[in-house]
Amino acid sequence: MFQIEMFGTNQDMRSQRGDKTIWRLGIFWRETMDNRIKEIVENFDQIKIGLDDPFKFHCTMCGKCCINREDILLTPRDIYNMSKELGMRPGDFFHAYCEYYIGSNSRMPIVRLKPRGFVQRCPLLKDRKCSVHKAKPVVCAMFPIGRGIRTEGDVEKNPLSECEIEYIFNDPGCGDNSETHTVREWLTEFGISIDDKFFLKWSNIIRELGAVFRKAEGKVKNSLMENVWTLTFVKLYLAYDMEKDFLPQFEDNSEDLLALMQFMPIPKGGKK
Repeated sequence: MFQIEMFGTNQDMRSQRGDKTIWRLGIFWRETMDNRIKEIVENFDQIKIGLDDPFKFHCTMCGKCCINREDILLTPRDIYNMSKELGMRPGDFFHAYCEYYIGSNSRMPIVRLKPRGFVQRCPLLKDRKCSVHKAKPVVCAMFPIGRGIRTEGDVEKNPLSECEIEYIFNDPGCGDNSETHTVREWLTEFGISIDDKFFLKWSNIIRELGAVFRKAEGKVKNSLMENVWTLTFVKLYLAYDMEKDFLPQFEDNSEDLLALMQFMPIPKGGKK
């Protein structure tokens, strides 16, 4: 099985494969390109790239990757970092630049940057430049590199914390090939850790809470699900003290949510 999370798509997607491999990808791509997503799943091993393998890409600052964008999905860490860069609180940043919805398969609250204007430009694009360049979302910083986590066997019995992050190279469709980089150099340049503990923890909380929500939906009252989703959204994305480090707060918030979900009144039968 592949479980795909495309940072840059508006959906979660699953497909079956004999080796029951699970992938979680972070890729800057468009929601509407379902066929492209399927192509990536089918050809993952062919487009996989090692940490020290070279690839050619030079950003010419054309701005193409910042327009026609309805698909820039954010993690809690992205919101924290950008809020801090702009001197805002996460809640204020969200209301100014974002919106959220419930993922079609993950059933988790998903936050995206809300595009503006006829050309659907990123709301943080100012004078053809990123106004949060030093704290841009990880999917934007990694582009055109994507990353994934592979686990063998039953994902419910294999914690993602024990998995290795792997990478792929996407044809960016912009810029030029005048520079050569390795994945390691590219990630280091943008301050992205090779051993990204948050990425692993975030992938895991999506899996764990999503499993609870999929089980609960249709069996509990709609009003309860709405309240649970709202609580999850606030706790994971907004409830942070900007004077404190992000990761310990995220871990505490995640643990609180998982503990609360133990008391979710999910009946064995149909909806109450």
